[in-house]
Amino acid sequence: MTDKKLKWGILGSARVCERLLPAIIEAPNSQLVAIASRREGAAQATLQKYAPAGFNLAGVKCYDSLQALIDNPDVDAVYCPMANGEHAVWAIKAINAGKHVLIEKPMALTVADVEAIEAAAINNNVKVMEGFMYRFHPQHARVQEIVASGLIGDVLSVRASYSFLMRPARMYRIASGVESGGGAMWDIGPYAIHSLRWCFGLANAGQDYKPLEPVSVVAHSKLNDVGADIVTSGVLDFGRDAEGRARFGHFDISFERSRKSEYEIIGSKGWIKCHAAWVFQNDVPVISWALEDGKYAEERFAPSNHFNLEIEHFSDCVLNDRQPHLTFEDAKANCRAIELTLQSVLTGRMVAF
Repeated sequence: MTDKKLKWGILGSARVCERLLPAIIEAPNSQLVAIASRREGAAQATLQKYAPAGFNLAGVKCYDSLQALIDNPDVDAVYCPMANGEHAVWAIKAINAGKHVLIEKPMALTVADVEAIEAAAINNNVKVMEGFMYRFHPQHARVQEIVASGLIGDVLSVRASYSFLMRPARMYRIASGVESGGGAMWDIGPYAIHSLRWCFGLANAGQDYKPLEPVSVVAHSKLNDVGADIVTSGVLDFGRDAEGRARFGHFDISFERSRKSEYEIIGSKGWIKCHAAWVFQNDVPVISWALEDGKYAEERFAPSNHFNLEIEHFSDCVLNDRQPHLTFEDAKANCRAIELTLQSVLTGRMVAF
């Protein structure tokens, strides 16, 4: 590592800036130099609201134009937390201006758009990553370590549950249908699908890790009047293992339930559970596991800010020319799984991949 810092701009004043804006400021290899919003004065207000105490606000340029930030030659990298349907358009504009881009999940609403982002990144020789901050928390590395050790045996079933209660300030998330990026599947669904794919891939964790991809999906939703899903549950079939045993991934996501972000892996010898994938800076994360012989254990982790770790990782990838941990192949596979899950919802049928 060097003392060099990656100069960041934030493209929009979305609510997630509450966590990402201070993360950029606090990461040792990052520097916030600009923020933009199309709403007059919103960029300045967001900076003042979320910047850590004692931070010099004068060092950050605030724009009422997204393009003005992209045109700023002092900005090396852009964080894009805009509406889901706008990710591809604005990410490509930033990429074509030579900026590295961290795109809040989902990277885009179609695989074709993810491919367009990838092509632009290759053409402009910049780094791009989808923003799944949860993957950077140390608890998940420990889950991977336990599964790779063979403690719980072969991975045969995974369950992922993500939810939070919809509040008035968040109603914009269900103001448009799923085809435009509205609803739970495009909001918290990416976490659920990503968790399932990642967990099944842990069967190969001792080798070169690669997520396992499903072969079919069946899902059901509760849709509102504009076609946004409020609740979605489904089963993804991950095929058979070498011994012919079934591998199913179950997920449920909801805007009607209390906050939850857990996944559980059930193997041939035992199980392991992550009790909270979404953690706040001062939370004490817990994973638990149990074996067929009755042995049970809980492991607790020191508080850790996964947003800060995500920013540190991406900045390091740019500064030291390293491959981001989350790849375009991963982004395309996750997007395809969401697209086909929604196809199952809308047709009422099982959909093959």
